[in-house]
Amino acid sequence: MKILIIGGTGFIGPHVIRQLQANGHEVTVFHRGNRAVPGIRQIIGDRNRLSEHRAALSHEHFDVVVDFVLSSERQARDLMQIVRGLIQRVVALSSMDVYRAWGVFYGLEPGGLQPLPLTEDSELRSKPPYPPEVIKKTQQMISWIDADYDKVPVERVVLSDPDLPGTVLRLPMIYGPGDYIHRFYPFLKRMDDRRPSILFADNVAAVRTPRGYVEDVAAGIALATTSERASGRIYNICAGESFSELEWAKKIAAAVGWDGEFIVLPREKTPAHLFWPYNTAQHLVVSSDQMREELCYREQVSQEEALQRTIAWERIHPPEAVPAQFNYDAEDQAIHRLRSTA
Repeated sequence: MKILIIGGTGFIGPHVIRQLQANGHEVTVFHRGNRAVPGIRQIIGDRNRLSEHRAALSHEHFDVVVDFVLSSERQARDLMQIVRGLIQRVVALSSMDVYRAWGVFYGLEPGGLQPLPLTEDSELRSKPPYPPEVIKKTQQMISWIDADYDKVPVERVVLSDPDLPGTVLRLPMIYGPGDYIHRFYPFLKRMDDRRPSILFADNVAAVRTPRGYVEDVAAGIALATTSERASGRIYNICAGESFSELEWAKKIAAAVGWDGEFIVLPREKTPAHLFWPYNTAQHLVVSSDQMREELCYREQVSQEEALQRTIAWERIHPPEAVPAQFNYDAEDQAIHRLRSTA
């Protein structure tokens, strides 16, 4: 197949490209040219000015386009209009934040908790995906996210075109080498700093979320991109089990040989920098059974190997430290208060 990838030069894309090439597909990457993509045919351009390249794209006869950087309804409508008649199918990378459960978690959706596990048929959000402060923080890490970010209308546009079939892939919280959010770093740094204890608020320790190792998620994207059965379908891509924050911390501890103590505190006794101001009663457990059954999706890397690769990368590429995130004095005081009243 001839596949056009829009974006795809960041965290996940290079793994998708390698897997597509390994399976004999011809890949072209449309990107801004900020990062080198050796050995790949490239079209340099601005995603927001894609229409200027329509004539060039019309000569290529691509089978599928995979858009890594769809952020808003406007971008989705532009994409569908530009590639209609040129490409046989559009694959849109979405997010599990489309589910109403995310809105409940962030306190943005009214009503009760959502039933679990979430499937592709679970209720979607009716409110914005995140509080404004979360959007602003995310924009600092992900340059293509605009102020109108919302994957719900993106999905609706991609799947509703009568002349251009679409596929929607809902991605989880992704970890691995290159993770710009550094999801494991708060645990790993404390372990490498030889902290004797690591604290959790009780509600944070229990929260379960969907995750996926970057190469495994990339394998799912490549599989859906090249499968005709994926046309018109929505798939969740994530690990088969959603672990809690405490369970993830214990897995990291086992991987690095840290033998300290995990202490779970009542939220009112937890230092403020470790507290999550969200509705943690709403867990975010997602099922990927549909993709596993219909497309025979399977992980490519064992969890143990995925952890070791991620830990090795985090140690070489630490983020710029946020002092408040590692307020060891406050943590020591909380431990002292706990033990002095025991």
